[in-house]
Amino acid sequence: MTDLEYLDCAEAALQAVETACDRINDESDADVDNQRTGGMVTLTFGNRSQIIINLQKPLQEIWLAARAGGFHYKYVSGQWLDTKTAHEFFSDLSRYASVQAGQTLLFSAV
Repeated sequence: MTDLEYLDCAEAALQAVETACDRINDESDADVDNQRTGGMVTLTFGNRSQIIINLQKPLQEIWLAARAGGFHYKYVSGQWLDTKTAHEFFSDLSRYASVQAGQTLLFSAV
């Protein structure tokens, strides 16, 4: 993957996270604040816990930091997959965000 292809795919993922936060806030009583700074998105929940998602351009990865730990995702066959477990990024984000928010939250690539 070229650096430009990585940036296109990674940017799309971050935008999907931001769009999902807007949808979640519109459709539920969840309070998920998202703040974007360059290649980093910080999600802050009503209980003040956070999930941080940031781009690691030299490694062509997306990193996710949550209460559950830190995770690295590589783009493989059209999906961002955890480099250790091969779990999909949006599935993991949904799970970790749901735990931190205390209610079911769904994130997806579209």
